[in-house]
Amino acid sequence: MSLWRKSDEIVGFLDHGTEITGELQFSSTLRIDGNFHGSIVGEDRLIIGEQAVVHADIKVGDIEIRGQVFGNVEVKGQAEIFSTGRLRGDLQASVLVIQAGAVLEGRSSIPTSSQSADSQGVNRVSEESQSDVEASLKAAIQAYKPMFRAA
Repeated sequence: MSLWRKSDEIVGFLDHGTEITGELQFSSTLRIDGNFHGSIVGEDRLIIGEQAVVHADIKVGDIEIRGQVFGNVEVKGQAEIFSTGRLRGDLQASVLVIQAGAVLEGRSSIPTSSQSADSQGVNRVSEESQSDVEASLKAAIQAYKPMFRAA
């Protein structure tokens, strides 16, 4: 489930087949479906489409990752990695949503209260996420226990 507002309009688009190298700065919502190498900076939302391959360090307001990203990502708001998404790099975001099937190879972190203006919201999300993660881990351990029993 995506938490983005449906009223958000895409104002920039790099289509499949496009290859760009350099430094990209944007405002509003940008969608990339092509190949990009370099760095990306924006205050608003970045959408990495399913066919996109991005080799970049990224600093944005919010991000949806549906394709492949190689590099470190810093997000002020929400980062969502969809089931088709692959991130190979470190991720820092106030809110992190990882769908089943998504891949995150790297470290993830949530800013501390001194780094975030809305520390109460971050702590609330962290506590909820922690209980969800604990429940998921317990279920996974139970599912795989028979595989590790001695014969």
